[in-house]
Amino acid sequence: MEIFSYLWQYIVEVFGIFIAYVFAAIFIFLVLRRFYSWKISTVLAIIFIGASIAFYVPNGIPKSLEYPFRLRTFGPSEGPTLPFTNIIRFIGNFGTFERVSNIARNPSEIPRANPPENRTVEINMTAKEVVSEMADGVAFNYWTFDGTVPGPFLRVREGDTVRLTLHNDVTSLHHHSIDLHAVTGPGGGATATTVAPGESKTITFKAHNPGIFVYHCAHPNAATHMAHGMYGLILVEPKGGLPLVDKEFYVMQGEFYSSGALGRKGLQLFDVQAMLEGKPKYVVFNGKTGALVDNMTARVGDTVRLYIGNGGVNLISSFHVIGEIFDRVYQEGDLVSPPAQSIQTTLIPAGGATAVEFQVDYPGNYVLVDHALSRLDRGAWGILHVEGGADPAIFLGEIQSGHGH
Repeated sequence: MEIFSYLWQYIVEVFGIFIAYVFAAIFIFLVLRRFYSWKISTVLAIIFIGASIAFYVPNGIPKSLEYPFRLRTFGPSEGPTLPFTNIIRFIGNFGTFERVSNIARNPSEIPRANPPENRTVEINMTAKEVVSEMADGVAFNYWTFDGTVPGPFLRVREGDTVRLTLHNDVTSLHHHSIDLHAVTGPGGGATATTVAPGESKTITFKAHNPGIFVYHCAHPNAATHMAHGMYGLILVEPKGGLPLVDKEFYVMQGEFYSSGALGRKGLQLFDVQAMLEGKPKYVVFNGKTGALVDNMTARVGDTVRLYIGNGGVNLISSFHVIGEIFDRVYQEGDLVSPPAQSIQTTLIPAGGATAVEFQVDYPGNYVLVDHALSRLDRGAWGILHVEGGADPAIFLGEIQSGHGH
């Protein structure tokens, strides 16, 4: 079965260690039998097996499968551990999940600015659970909106009435919902959009407040759903719209928690304990490593606007573009106050968003990072490629590849 090829390393680790213990017990029994009676040898072998089990059960199986059956948490809803029945169904239905060749949302996929406000906007979205690669040979079971991470960029205008329909694909194993931080109402819409596999629900809301807002799945446990990739951005433009720019890009940072080591091949199982402790294996932009390598371009003289969200669920992003200074920063998604100016690095809280604008004045590759720089090695980086003529009055030097600062 395909599932065994994905889980082969886990199977070898779990059962390999178990078999090693069994043979070690037999070996110890045979050695002791030469020096003691079979009764003493049997007792000592049993003590060894008991000690081995006492160590192996809490440390071997959970560390390989990361399924803490007795985990106790204290939130207001269901804990982050997935129901055991869903684990069995996942293995049984593994062949039905869609295989997505590239889970990353293209950062250029942003709808154009909206016409004047006070419209009714129809939005249809599908929650779908798929399998895709975080890196070459490293597979995850992603939970998505419309099959990518992040979900689609939603763009409306202050004063619009939004009619949003959420459908849950029939192949999903879990209930899903959508909480839009732009919504004024119970649960941000989540309490009215909980959908079982194959089900659809519709909500209508008024876009009262301009800003850049995160949306995400909020079906209990919300953190578990978000840690599988269920988040995106909704832009509510102020009346009169935003200033025109030459380029707009859509970037969201997210954390992924796997039981396997960083870079481990095969299907990565969700690590509940690591999520509770805030220790992700991967921290990435747009759902996977290398998602923003060859799909962000501009020309010298262009004004670039980045819409940046933080899907979390634990870390604050210290967003920075190496070699640029942000001319304007709409801090925490605030489109009402005048933007901050001349900013090097801006903080984006978990579940928050911002927009930054800057004019590119010199050609080359500009690296997007979370300036908690150890996260680069976990995947949090991208490249804005700028083409055009070089002005030596702005910068003069021999550029070496592979150097960020």
